[in-house]
Amino acid sequence: MDIDDYQQRALRTINPALNDSDRLLDAGIGLAEEAAELLGLIRKRVFQGRDIDPARLSEELGDVLWCLAISADTLGIRLSQVAEANEAKLRRRHPDGFKSPASRGPENWSRSLKE
Repeated sequence: MDIDDYQQRALRTINPALNDSDRLLDAGIGLAEEAAELLGLIRKRVFQGRDIDPARLSEELGDVLWCLAISADTLGIRLSQVAEANEAKLRRRHPDGFKSPASRGPENWSRSLKE
């Protein structure tokens, strides 16, 4: 399945009672909530040494993806556009791949944030 196919399939699960504004707010809040749940699992793994079931991590990542897909659709953006734009930004920032000394340093951070 490609990312745009996923986005189209995810749309069937949105609450039809929500208008676009409420749908965007619901998905945006959900994105923050699901990202926090993922962060909680990562925290347990990194700082508490707990084993985290990969299926659980995948489930939380999927919830993040759903919220992103709905947010993007509500704004009229395909997920493939999001991915392509992000890949282009990464290519500009790290044309030869990530290399710490060659990557943009603090002197370029304010510029990077605007891209």
